[in-house]
Amino acid sequence: MTFRQYWHILRKNWQTVVAAIIIAVVAGGVYTVTAKPIYSSTTSLFVSTPAGSNTSDLLTGSTFTQQRVKSYAGIVNSPSVLDPVIAALELNDIAKSLPKRISADVPLNTVVINITVSDESPFRAAAIANAVGQSLTKVVAELETPTDSTLSPIKLTTVQPAAVSDSPDFPKPLLNMALALIAGFLVGFGVAVLRENLDLRIKTARDIPERGDLEPTILGEIVFDPNADENRLVVHTKPKSTRAETFRHLRTNIQFVEAAQGAKSILVSSSIPSEGKSSTIANLAIALADSGQKVLLLDCDLRKPKAHKYFGLEGSVGLTDHLIGQAELEDVIQPWGRSGLKILPAGQIPPNPSELLGSAAMTALLKKLEKKFDIILIDTAPVLPVTDTAILSKVTAGIVMVVAVGKTTKPQLHGALSQLETVNAKVLGFVMNKIPVKGADSYGYYSGYRYGYKYGYSYSYGGYAEAYGETETKQPEKKKRLAFFDRFNSKK
Repeated sequence: MTFRQYWHILRKNWQTVVAAIIIAVVAGGVYTVTAKPIYSSTTSLFVSTPAGSNTSDLLTGSTFTQQRVKSYAGIVNSPSVLDPVIAALELNDIAKSLPKRISADVPLNTVVINITVSDESPFRAAAIANAVGQSLTKVVAELETPTDSTLSPIKLTTVQPAAVSDSPDFPKPLLNMALALIAGFLVGFGVAVLRENLDLRIKTARDIPERGDLEPTILGEIVFDPNADENRLVVHTKPKSTRAETFRHLRTNIQFVEAAQGAKSILVSSSIPSEGKSSTIANLAIALADSGQKVLLLDCDLRKPKAHKYFGLEGSVGLTDHLIGQAELEDVIQPWGRSGLKILPAGQIPPNPSELLGSAAMTALLKKLEKKFDIILIDTAPVLPVTDTAILSKVTAGIVMVVAVGKTTKPQLHGALSQLETVNAKVLGFVMNKIPVKGADSYGYYSGYRYGYKYGYSYSYGGYAEAYGETETKQPEKKKRLAFFDRFNSKK
């Protein structure tokens, strides 16, 4: 993942991260308050040998002392040293744990032994440290005294007695809070990353699987509108809105595909229901008709036809009636609007939609319609539930897949594409639908892909430029490109 993607995850899941930090800080605070304070006291002993008569004797004595001093530090926790301390200070209650409370270390290249004692009481810690130092001095003297002498060649001298500590070594509130803060952030962010990786929903164009070595072609990106059900034909009802602008962008890219590949009959489908394919094809048809093309919207979703409802037309008679010979083609094609858009509703829902769509009559009808219209947009059933789309893809120029951002999952889209690949269907591109325009999801989406950059097309009207902080006065070049495409479309 890139830094931008991690930042997006953090923005999207900031509540989880904050909650983890709060829990960690509260837990750290409770632990700090309830934990018993531990005080430490240290006494330092200097190990020496009797002074020699010359430099060689001094050097030999120093080397001998450095070799032995670590051994002295190693017996600090031995019973011979601690038993007298326990008896003298009456430490029977902590006799078993006393060795764990005492540590000794020897600084590098020195003959100094530092004895540190930790205890709940600062006074007892100091007393134990001084007592252990005195006991160690006696034990070393006894161990190092030759049998034929009463004097030990090794002498331990207290150079720094243990003092009563003013503040506990444990717990340390600031350190504990800092560690709790870091731990809470790491745990919260880890949960957020795990949740994001386990979330299989398609959120950006990057989530669309590649087919072979080819990157997916994004033909359009339709923004989410909470009032879409009230404005299904937004290109007609609100032509200057941002959402309408995205459909005009889709129209332009479809025209490029049409010009480059000679595609006249185009299927528009989705992997699963409720991805917005019917509203997408309806607005695309209006946008194409507004550009001067002769457009036919053919409703081949014989399971749940919606075209006649969207356009307010009679839907009792339509495609199915013509295919079985009960109605003439001219009688079932209905005009809509002033731009010359024609609609062919689905008609009566048949008991065998797949067989009817795969019939010779359907193939002949498409060939006949392609001679009369510049482009035919075919609304079909979702790919995964039924085989209607796969059957129709054999007799059409290609298919455009509508993908609902935040709804369609990667396995669902992969399964739909696999079905289409099985019948050698040609996928012309994808339309990313219901793209969020607010919140962390919108940030993550737009940071990865912007409208029209794939085809060199950009906008400077309809409020779309303002969405990216751009104005018409700042984009004279974009206005020129827009005028060019408008002339191109009008000629077509």
